[in-house]
Amino acid sequence: MQATHFGAGNIGRGFIGEILAKNGFSIDFVDINETIINALNERNEYTIQLADESQKEIHVENVDGLNNQTNPEAVIDSVSKADIVTTAIGPNILPFIAELIAKGIQKRRSEGNTAPLDVVACENMIGGSQFLFEKVQAFLSDEDKAYVEQYIGFPNAAVDRIVPIQHHEDPLFVSVEPFSEWVIDATQSKNKELRLNDVEYVEDLEPYIERKLFSVNTGHATVAYTGAYEGYKTIDEAIADKRVLEKLRAVLGETGSLLINKWNFDQEKHLAYIDKIVSRFENKYISDSISRVARTPIRKLGFDERFIRPIRELKERGLDYTNLVDVVTMVLNYDDPNDEQSVELQGFLKEKSVAEVIQQVTDLKDDALIAEISARYQK
Repeated sequence: MQATHFGAGNIGRGFIGEILAKNGFSIDFVDINETIINALNERNEYTIQLADESQKEIHVENVDGLNNQTNPEAVIDSVSKADIVTTAIGPNILPFIAELIAKGIQKRRSEGNTAPLDVVACENMIGGSQFLFEKVQAFLSDEDKAYVEQYIGFPNAAVDRIVPIQHHEDPLFVSVEPFSEWVIDATQSKNKELRLNDVEYVEDLEPYIERKLFSVNTGHATVAYTGAYEGYKTIDEAIADKRVLEKLRAVLGETGSLLINKWNFDQEKHLAYIDKIVSRFENKYISDSISRVARTPIRKLGFDERFIRPIRELKERGLDYTNLVDVVTMVLNYDDPNDEQSVELQGFLKEKSVAEVIQQVTDLKDDALIAEISARYQK
């Protein structure tokens, strides 16, 4: 079987590529990075190493590279013949590949290809595949849209794997954590016959997206901001501090109570999931800088983001959110002169009251909650 995968970076090769290869696919990696594309075409293989005690190496073969900037026709041809199309390029880049995917779909239609195809955006965002579908539709005729309705699916997905920042002499070598999770919305899939091993297909994706957002994303950011508050520079140093670890577990306890209450997750299984997340952050083989994980603090304080949304929903349910508020005050205190949003946030706090800044960056309308956060804030 053949896969067309957009994004030949570390996550593309070290996560999505690994699973596709394990499932017997040959993979066309699409990217504009000439070094990586040339290396893929020269060798048609690469190595993944697990970032743990085992240092196990996984060999991936039957791969090549397509440069979408210099050879768009080859990308269109690849999509027209693919059994699955996937992406791992970042949410902001999805609109730039929409026309190539649309042309690949048009070529499938013109060639009378009625094999069902799923296009799966494996991005750190909610509704990534449907977002991509909206962008693709702009390039389709009414006849193309009717064809897509019948044969092409854009099932949303939730993905989770830590791939640390790394530099190797071999441009294709990639180190990844052993844990990975890839969940696909089965209701939006058109190719019902293709079910990838090591991928979970579910009827309702939202609980899994929220579980990841409120556990992994909230947890990782909690370690970063608590660690920064305590003066640490890296995630592994921070989590070795008992105070940081206790705050992480307290926060995950609060978001866990929300997830169990809202989605009826099994309590014992969710506690095991929390333990797994903590052990992932404690992995000494993955060193991540606090400045990278804590970057863009204004975005992370958004109304539907990893802290404010669970606080809002916990309050609605009469459940405790004390520790989440503590971390929000640490985000407000986060001061990194090299981070544009951090500089902007500290500027706001010099010009306005804390309550005004909280309302501005979180978009909260709940005056009592704003006052509660303000009262706990200490500069």
